[in-house]
Amino acid sequence: MKVQGKMFIWLAVFILVMAIVYGAWSKEATGTTALFMAFGLSLMIGFYLAFTARRVDTGAQDRADADVADDAGELGFFSPHSWAPLALGIGGALVFCAVIFGWWLAYFSAPLVLFALWTWVFEYYRGENRTQ
Repeated sequence: MKVQGKMFIWLAVFILVMAIVYGAWSKEATGTTALFMAFGLSLMIGFYLAFTARRVDTGAQDRADADVADDAGELGFFSPHSWAPLALGIGGALVFCAVIFGWWLAYFSAPLVLFALWTWVFEYYRGENRTQ
């Protein structure tokens, strides 16, 4: 994680320099603001990764003598058959379409978003405190 943290911090420095140059040359507020926001986001991610790297064990990507196989293993649990992300995506698209077609569409699509979010969060909590 140290490598990724350094990469994001250097990216943030680059974006800051580009934001200053862009703002000075173009005198355009929207793009300059977007670049400064990208700087802030890159800095937050870099700080988080660097901060977390101090508290976890050294990963294979942080060692110069590591092989590719050293980083193999289980990465975590990923749900193999969840329909909730699809429903959440459709509901979110409908809510954003409400800006174009009319706010009445948000009244019909917001319950779909809430139901899909609820389903996704509590997908594995059915029954008496079950995890599967």
